[in-house]
Amino acid sequence: MTQTVEALFDEGIERYKAGESPEVLIPVFKEICDRARKSSPAWTCLAWLYLLVDKPTQALDSAQKAVKLNPQDPQARVNLAVAMLETSKKGVRQHIEIAQQLIMAIPELRDEVGQSIDDGLVRKPEWASLLRVKNWLFE
Repeated sequence: MTQTVEALFDEGIERYKAGESPEVLIPVFKEICDRARKSSPAWTCLAWLYLLVDKPTQALDSAQKAVKLNPQDPQARVNLAVAMLETSKKGVRQHIEIAQQLIMAIPELRDEVGQSIDDGLVRKPEWASLLRVKNWLFE
């Protein structure tokens, strides 16, 4: 029996939290995105995984889809900003400013984005683009 998209997504998140490698999880989230093309959270996760494995071009594409589907998701904006920095694209400031507004307005989002950034820096220490975004958002 095929898993529902929701079950597959939840399982993928749990596997990520348990420390499974992004390389292994990318195909899982690609399948979720293929099956649920309008799932902003799935595209956001896929973008993050691509960023962790140094595939910024694929991350940029996924993050753009996530932001298009949900412009009010600060994590999607963070992923897009990081991918833009890593691919030398212009227009990063706009996404940082929107993410700042969102995390200032909703403390839970601020905590979630902060935890995500901290997780990224544990998994990929000295991640220059993510450190820049963190400084812009939280300094």
